[in-house]
Amino acid sequence: MIKKFKDYDFTLMITPVFLTGFGIVMIYSASMVYAVVEGYESTHYLFKQIQWFIIAVGGFAFTSIFPYKYYQKLMKLIMLVTVILLVGVLLFGNVVNGAKSWFDFGLVSMQPSEFAKLALIMYLASVYSKKQEYISEFNKGVLPPLVMTAIILGLILMQPDVGTAAIIFLIACSVIFSSGIRFKHLTILVLIGLSLVALAIPSMVTEERLSRFTGAYQPFETPDTDGYHLIQSYLAIGVGGLTGEGLGHSVQKLGYLPEPHTDFIMAVIAEELGFTGVAVVLGLLSIIVLRGFFIARKSRESFGALLAIGISSMVGVQAFINLGAITGLLPITGVPLPFVSYGGSSLLVMMISMGILNNIAKTVHKQEQESEPVKKQPTNASNVFKNRGGKTWVK
Repeated sequence: MIKKFKDYDFTLMITPVFLTGFGIVMIYSASMVYAVVEGYESTHYLFKQIQWFIIAVGGFAFTSIFPYKYYQKLMKLIMLVTVILLVGVLLFGNVVNGAKSWFDFGLVSMQPSEFAKLALIMYLASVYSKKQEYISEFNKGVLPPLVMTAIILGLILMQPDVGTAAIIFLIACSVIFSSGIRFKHLTILVLIGLSLVALAIPSMVTEERLSRFTGAYQPFETPDTDGYHLIQSYLAIGVGGLTGEGLGHSVQKLGYLPEPHTDFIMAVIAEELGFTGVAVVLGLLSIIVLRGFFIARKSRESFGALLAIGISSMVGVQAFINLGAITGLLPITGVPLPFVSYGGSSLLVMMISMGILNNIAKTVHKQEQESEPVKKQPTNASNVFKNRGGKTWVK
């Protein structure tokens, strides 16, 4: 039993759990007053997140054991369920913060777009790993998977959830780029994407969305309206200094910061634990992302490599967008900080993803221990940046 257990990646087992545990502590600190104002007990969000954490650990354990290669066989079912959920939430979902993106089942709520991130990563990794022989052919090797990607993005934009759509778009770009696509084809895709964005802008631009840009890049011109939230975030970050005001001693969480336990939890961490607390969180997130890319590089087959790249990109991109919002680098989009922010759907997807990444790592470790060398598939994540243009590479 111990011998089997040692094949797993302990870094990817301990780091997400520790980061989530830290997040639960900070969620309690950030949400105590907020919960009371909302009419709940002060421990309301704490206990709900603990319940989700227990479920998420179960998901992590299952996907750590379940062979990741089987997802390829289940891909049609996974994508069918994903599309049904995204259509269903448009028809029967609840509106939260201006977006119709939640199913409310009473005791629990679910956000299908969170699960769509992981589903699309699996889909793109599966399809592009099978198309390595003709990845240099645009119509046959590159274009077909983009149709499903466009459908998923379109359904999420209809909610509308621009933040999640942006994450999915960037994740898709990372997987497609890593698959070995030609630079010429990549340029074509970028131009097509920019053209579609330009065409969609007139229909997507609303006064509310414009106010988010004003609040992000000119907050002090509208300190009482559009820029108010970012200014409060600046105050929290500035007050924290090196070591912070102390756990539980944040002032900005007392009705000044919006959603202090979700979107702006890092601002509360900065105020209470200072730069030290922020550095710990960023360090742990960086370990997860870099470890995922390392596993992708070591993987001897394309599906595992692309899947690891997609999962690592998801964590990194989501963290970047969240931190960009609280620092004024990006508009506020309601994207949670991975593992740390309150949110059951986000936490469950992240922990399931870590389980899958751990399962890939287990396979990599076993391959490395084999006495006989294993022939690599045509395209490998460790070489895609050296061999563009659909060229094959065999060890």
